Parts: sequence; structure tokens; C-alpha cells
Amino acid sequence: MKNVFHAGRTGVFNLKKTGAVVLVFCLLLTMLAGCAKRETDEQPRFHVVTSFYPLYIMAINITDGIEGVQVDNMAGQQAGCLHDYQLQSKDMKNIEQADVFVINGGGMESFMEKVTAQLPDLRVLVSSDGLPLIEAGEAHSHGTDETHEDHEDEEVNPHIWVSITNSIRQVQNIADGLAQADPENALAYQENAQQYIAKLSDLRGRMHAALDDLPNRDIITFHEAFPYFAEEFDLHIVKVVNREPDSQPSAKELADTIRLIRGTGVKAVFAEPQYPASAAKIVAEESGANVYILDPAVTGDDDKDAYLRAMEQNMEVLKEALA
Repeated sequence: MKNVFHAGRTGVFNLKKTGAVVLVFCLLLTMLAGCAKRETDEQPRFHVVTSFYPLYIMAINITDGIEGVQVDNMAGQQAGCLHDYQLQSKDMKNIEQADVFVINGGGMESFMEKVTAQLPDLRVLVSSDGLPLIEAGEAHSHGTDETHEDHEDEEVNPHIWVSITNSIRQVQNIADGLAQADPENALAYQENAQQYIAKLSDLRGRMHAALDDLPNRDIITFHEAFPYFAEEFDLHIVKVVNREPDSQPSAKELADTIRLIRGTGVKAVFAEPQYPASAAKIVAEESGANVYILDPAVTGDDDKDAYLRAMEQNMEVLKEALA
């Protein structure tokens, strides 16, 4: 040790200098890494989680430009509606961190008992509250006097957002709920909601102008996603071939549908972009009807105008199919 010390007085100085440089460099790296980590791991001031895609599009419109508010979509880009969605551990972790969990209601989120059992203090915002709901298997509503609460013991059709009028009411419900949960930004939520509702209302008016006078009103669908849409635009769903989209209709169901089309003269069979159209194509080939695609807007781009674009495309498809 003595030799080292004496032999390297200059060396000792250099080692100290080098060590200081290394120390400063390491400190800089640590600070930078710490900042990056804080940016990545930093929790938003107000965290909104939506159950699936249509509600996510509504929520990003309502929260647009509001600082410190983050919106996450729990189910991500599903193949279609939630129906029998199985919660994953990452879903529960995401929901647990939410200040508000926005759901559709009407039975769409069949997993909610599990969520509320594990997270009894979770604030759940049910966007369908107060909306008239249609019973499953029915192509018409019961009228405006029956609301969500009236159907607690019944199986109802949960595809309410496919009606633009219902979508408008959901947007308002979500805005009201977020304003109550985050009063600091209440005005901003309401202003954003009104801007989006104005776009939805304009589209609804244009769709009525384009569709109300079409001569053919009878349609056949392959998933029970369109009763609210049909009600809004006075379309008659003659038959829903396959109420559960994840299964295939039987040979008897296909044969019955083909006979029905031949007997009624229905000209349009509608499949959805989220599911295979093979059964619809068989029906069309055997019956003489044409296959078209109607989008219930359960998947799409993660941007504010995605629902508007999907409905505009539906309008163009219907103009062609029912002319």
C-alpha cells in the first residue's frame, strides 16, 4: 500500500479526478433514468377506464385536451362485443387504479359482479342509466316509459350505442358522471360533450335525410346488434339468424332463412366486419339476396371521429342496399 501511495502521487490525483468524473457521469445517468421512470410511472391526476371500445371513443371526446386526465380502454381492440369476455389479471389491475370505471350496462359487462366484489369502493359510471332498453330477441322497444331500472330482472339487448340518439344520451351521462367525480374539470367535460353531441346530432340528421325515404325497409342480420339502430331509422329486422356472433348457425337455421327470404322478397342480408361472413354468403347465394356489411362500431381506430366515420359508412351501405 505504501508503494502504491508514493509511487503514484500524481496517479492518486488522476484516480481521484477520474473517479469524480465517473461519479458525476453516473449521477447524471441516474437523474436522467429517474426522470424517465417518473414520466413513465407517474399516475395521472384523474384516471378513467372504459369497459370497451364504443365507450372509449365517447370518453376521449369528453376528456379531450383536459390536462391530467387519462383514459384507458380495458378490453382493448376486441373481435367484437364483450358478451362472454373473461377478465384478465391486467384488467383488474387497470380497473383498480381507476378513479371512474365507465361501463355500458344492460348486461353487456357480465363480469361486473366479480369486479364489484373485489373492488367494493370502485366508482362505476353506467352510461345506459335512464335509457329505454329493448328485450333480447325483440326488434322494437317498449317505449320511453321503461328505463334501465325497469328491466333489472329481464334479459335486455345491450347494443344501445348503435343508435345515434342513444349514443348522444350515453355521452351526456358520461359527461355528467365525470363532472361529478372530478368537479375541478366539470365545465370542460360538459363543453367537450356538447361539441361532440353537436357532431352526432348533425350526423343523425343527415342519416335520416338519406334513409327515411328508401323504398325497402326489411333487413336480415347475423347478430343481434342492430335493433336500436333499426328502431331509430324505421327499419324492419325480419330475422336475426345468429344471435350469438361467436357461434355458427345450424344447417336448419340457414335453410329456414333462405326460405324466409324467398317468401318475403328481402333484398339485403347484413354481416358485420368483426365476424366471418361465410354464413351470410351462403344465404345470399341460395336466396338471391345481396350481402352487405353493417358496422356496430365495436372496433376501429383509436381517434375521436371513429364512431362518426363508422355510422357514415353504414349510411352509404344502406343507401345502396335498400334503394
